[in-house]
Amino acid sequence: MPTPVAQILAAADELLDPARFEDYCVNGLQVPGPAEATTIATAVSANAETFERAAAEKADLLLVHHGLFWGSGVRTIDAPLKRRLQILFDANLALAAYHLPLDAHPEIGNNALLGRALGADRLEPFDAHGAATIGCLAILPGEGLTLDALTARIAEITGRDPLLLPGGPETVQRVAIVSGAGSDYLDEAAAAGAQALLTGEPVERATATARELGVSLIAAGHHATETLGIKALGELLAARFALEHVYIEVENPV
Repeated sequence: MPTPVAQILAAADELLDPARFEDYCVNGLQVPGPAEATTIATAVSANAETFERAAAEKADLLLVHHGLFWGSGVRTIDAPLKRRLQILFDANLALAAYHLPLDAHPEIGNNALLGRALGADRLEPFDAHGAATIGCLAILPGEGLTLDALTARIAEITGRDPLLLPGGPETVQRVAIVSGAGSDYLDEAAAAGAQALLTGEPVERATATARELGVSLIAAGHHATETLGIKALGELLAARFALEHVYIEVENPV
């Protein structure tokens, strides 16, 4: 049964509450398409391959974590953006994005889902971003895990071997989690008593900072640490509105 796209996105907005966040992208509808949807697709990032594959799946609405429009908006349309938009227009495919709200959600957010996948006993707020909190502090059961066991578990969750920059103790019981590009939160992780920070990609200075703060940094891939939330959002909306849902995985080693 077709469902109005506006109704689907209103449900996503109600769930994720993007107005709470001082984000640097457009959250919600970015490119309009059909008025109704029977199939939704989800993916981590907006790009030509993602759009082509969503169109091949006959999707009406594509939900992504990383959208097309960032910062102050579009000043010019270059060739790659023209191609991307043309694919959406030709397929009559609507595009919506949810960035920080999808990192932060306590149930279907990237960070909370990573923490639960690690087997955390409880999750505490971490990484204040304006008036909102984006990350979480995962408290592992018992005495925690060795660094080797923790990185092995992260590899199972993300499907790739993470980069370990050791700086903390061999046993980890408190893991700060900020998916994507969160390696600059090592100071906050140390202040929160974390023995490790799990993020996506590191900056060059992170190696020395981790050693000096006594906190290990585990970089498991920007893309790989941000697949869980968008999948969960798609599954939730599909179940609520009796829609078909397809997740599109475009390989990205970063």
